[in-house]
Amino acid sequence: MPNILLLGGTSQASALARLLAQRGMAATLSYAGRTDTPLAQPIAVRIGGFGGVEGLVAYLRAERITHLVDATHPFAATMSMHAVEAARRAGVAHVALTRPAWRAQPGDRWTHVADIAGAVAALAGPPRRVMLALGRMHVEAFAAQPQHHYLLRFVDAPAMPPALPHHSLVVDRGPFSVEGDLRLMQMHDIDMVVSKNAGGTGAEAKIIAARQLGLPVLMIDRPIMPVRTEMHAPEAVLRWLDHAGRSSADRGV
Repeated sequence: MPNILLLGGTSQASALARLLAQRGMAATLSYAGRTDTPLAQPIAVRIGGFGGVEGLVAYLRAERITHLVDATHPFAATMSMHAVEAARRAGVAHVALTRPAWRAQPGDRWTHVADIAGAVAALAGPPRRVMLALGRMHVEAFAAQPQHHYLLRFVDAPAMPPALPHHSLVVDRGPFSVEGDLRLMQMHDIDMVVSKNAGGTGAEAKIIAARQLGLPVLMIDRPIMPVRTEMHAPEAVLRWLDHAGRSSADRGV
C-alpha cells in the first residue's frame, strides 16, 4: 500500500489531503511552519523543516515513504528542489501538484520582474500607495523603499510590527473575492500592486481587481525549477498514485 508524504501549504494540498482521507490511504501532510494557525487536516500532520536534502532523505527512509507529492507554494523553490533530489536518492516516486501561472489578459498592466530584489528596485521613485500581496516573508526587503505607503495582508498578526515606516495591516485568510479586493484597494487608495505569480484561483482576486481598476502590477515571475513530473489537479495525483501503486505491485515491490 502507498505511504504518502504530502508537502503542503496550499489549497491544492488541502484538497488532495481530503481525497486521500476519503480513500483511507496512509498519508502525512507536512507544513513548513510559517503559519501560526494552519488549517486542520483529515490526515496526519507534521510541522517544520527536514534539515535539507539529507534530512528529507532520512525521513523518507525512516518512515518508509513510497510516494512524495510536492504541493508547496510555487515560490517555495528550495523545498521543491530538495524534494526532487531527495526522492531520487531515496528511490521514492515523486510528483509536483502545481497550478498554472497566471497569464496577462486584456486590460492588465503588468511589469515583470525576476525576484523580490527586482520588485524592490522597480519601486524606486516618488511615493505611492502599494499593495504588497506577498504575505509576510519578504516584507522587510521593501524597507529599502521607505517612501511608499504599503498595504499588507497577513494570515496571522505579526509578533512585531513590520519594519516599514508607512504601512497599513490587514489580518485575513483567503480565498478572497474580487468584490472584497476591489473594496480593499479603493478604501486604501492603492495605485500599484506587487504580486508573485502564484497562479490558481484562490489568490487571483487581487489580479482581477487591479485589472478592473486599471492599476499597474509588478508581477514577480516564478523561479525556474528542475525537470519533474507536474500535475495540476488533485484528482490527477490520485490517478498517478493508483497507477504507481499497481506498477509497484507488478514489480513485487
